[in-house]
Amino acid sequence: MNVAENLARNNNPIDTVEDIFSGQSFEFERRSIDEVVVEVQGKWNNMLLFFSWERNMHCLHISCLMDIETKIEDRSKIFELLALINEELWVGHFSYWTEQNTPVFKHSVFLNPSDDSLLIEEKISQIIKVAIKECERMYPIFNVVLTKGMAPRQALYPLLMETAGQA
Repeated sequence: MNVAENLARNNNPIDTVEDIFSGQSFEFERRSIDEVVVEVQGKWNNMLLFFSWERNMHCLHISCLMDIETKIEDRSKIFELLALINEELWVGHFSYWTEQNTPVFKHSVFLNPSDDSLLIEEKISQIIKVAIKECERMYPIFNVVLTKGMAPRQALYPLLMETAGQA
């Protein structure tokens, strides 16, 4: 490893991502010095989390792909659903990866290299939890629209209902 690569690794949050997942026995692949992919078992199916570090901007990007095979041809339903779902999110957003025909949750976080390593690990852990939670929450909705052709507003109805009391 040359000096430039060694310096890059010293302030690289991709190392922190690896540390977070290696302690939990997840499968991951370090694709480059600034990129890692992790496979996570979710409630509904496996998800792929892609992490990419943009060192010039000090920005860590995460993408979480849900394994849903699209069976509808009408992409307008997909984009209507994305617009409706994104209105409900506080952090990140969903988009549609047309090359893979799958929805993807995306978020980026700026990390200050002078921050304490525990603070950086906490921020990264937090966004991982948000990405997985949002994908699991939205999976059933994406699934019925993308595989059954349900109307987006109809699919979102249970999410928008306000519950009262306890079951």
